[in-house]
Amino acid sequence: MNLNAVKTIYVHEMRRFQRTIMQSLVSPVLSTSLYFVVFGAAIGSRIDQVEGVSYGAFIVPGLIMLSVMTQATSNASFGIYFPKFTGTIYELLSAPVSFLEIVAGYVGAAATKALFIGIIILLTAFFFIDIQIAHPFAMLALLVLTCISFSLLGFIIGIWAGNFEQLQLIPLLVITPLVFLGGSFYSITMLPPVWQTITLFNPVVYLISGFRWSFFGVADVSIGMSMLAITVFTTACLAFIWWIFRTGWRIRQ
Repeated sequence: MNLNAVKTIYVHEMRRFQRTIMQSLVSPVLSTSLYFVVFGAAIGSRIDQVEGVSYGAFIVPGLIMLSVMTQATSNASFGIYFPKFTGTIYELLSAPVSFLEIVAGYVGAAATKALFIGIIILLTAFFFIDIQIAHPFAMLALLVLTCISFSLLGFIIGIWAGNFEQLQLIPLLVITPLVFLGGSFYSITMLPPVWQTITLFNPVVYLISGFRWSFFGVADVSIGMSMLAITVFTTACLAFIWWIFRTGWRIRQ
């Protein structure tokens, strides 16, 4: 593997993150802080506990996942779309760089940004709520895997998108609703039986459930199912990206 190529792409993307620090970091942290105030204080004062956990603490994993998934997707999609928009992607494709090195650079940078934002939001939560992390290593592993998998999804969206509006289409109209309906602010056991069954078809449920388990040791689905879901999702994204570079779909058009 050409590590110099990976490093060049990675550093270039991270420098763009530094130039837009207010939009990339401060904005999601402030938005999440408002969620803590509204849901944790206003609604949390009316809901005592959910599965033995205070409501304010219960929503923390869901809020982190909401920010991480949307930020990882948006950063990766814009990172690869902009070279398409300017035409510089052809220089990259003609260089002696494999698709793995291109993906590693762009996805690695997007995942790093999302991970950094997730950690900052977690630290912010300690100012509002008393949180205990039951399985810190599992929490970090699930957070990293989520950052990588949704950065891969964002990379695919960036290749697919034909304009800047389409870059926000999937994160706003698909990912965000799935997170809200995936048990980020409630336990799916609180739903009627029919809706519990329907909710299990939402793949985000397994990610949020596994991440919440790492905090409190409670989950709507087993941790094994959560790990299987994120592994299958990551593998599917990698396979699709391999097909994109093999066929030139949306790249050489």
